[in-house]
Amino acid sequence: MQLRKVTAASAVVLALALSATACGGDKKDDTGSSGGKKIAIGIKFDQPGLGQKTPQGYSGFDVDVATYVAKKLGYGPDQIEWKESKSADRETMLQRGDVQFIAATYSITPEREQKVDFAGPYLLAHQDVLLRADESGIKAAGDLNGKKLCSVSGSTSAQNLKAKLAPKANLQTYPTYSACLSGLQSGAIDALTTDDSILAGYAAQAQFKGKFKLGGLKMTNENYGIGVKKGSDLKAKINKALESMVSDGSWEAAVKKNFGPANYHYEPAPKIGDVKS
Repeated sequence: MQLRKVTAASAVVLALALSATACGGDKKDDTGSSGGKKIAIGIKFDQPGLGQKTPQGYSGFDVDVATYVAKKLGYGPDQIEWKESKSADRETMLQRGDVQFIAATYSITPEREQKVDFAGPYLLAHQDVLLRADESGIKAAGDLNGKKLCSVSGSTSAQNLKAKLAPKANLQTYPTYSACLSGLQSGAIDALTTDDSILAGYAAQAQFKGKFKLGGLKMTNENYGIGVKKGSDLKAKINKALESMVSDGSWEAAVKKNFGPANYHYEPAPKIGDVKS
């Protein structure tokens, strides 16, 4: 009887240990220490030059920045779980813990800073318009009044345009920039408005060569930051990684690799915490 009791107790201990291992084995780490685990990172899936999902994998400037940051946090490329972060979903994804951080053309704004924290900025872009190559009537922000415009729901571009730049514009919001681009190509809309970095990525695609052009309006400053959950200690670690990316030349290399084909005139790497109004 004594032997049977000891054996049964040992079995219970072993079962509990195995259960704990199974429950904790795949848990994502919020502290920036990998330990064989994975990290979930939010990016865009449909923005050429910035964040794009292709049959070959994921590519773009934001992907390169996120991969560099993840490496500094202790995660290799095979430990990254990429998740699509649409503009309207980003705050919710961070608040729910669906991702540890988001690098998805995520402009730092006072409204967003009430809900999430930002590391960076790591790129300064400007709101602009993408036009058909033969468009000659849009040369300033005021020319957008009365025009059929497209932007993505949840983006700051649509809000800025209606509130400050062209209050009489006929603004249409689509779920993705790709949908806006189709409307521009077909003539259903007159201009696609968002950040010049995003527009440059689309205009540089081989299938659109010679069909579109950037307006060059530079209507706003868009300070791209890396979003993290409010109060997360990842903010400081990511800022340190971004500084390292600039100092070792990796930032410049990533910019030229992703934006060079579009002849995009990018701004110098911004200083951490320097948010241009």
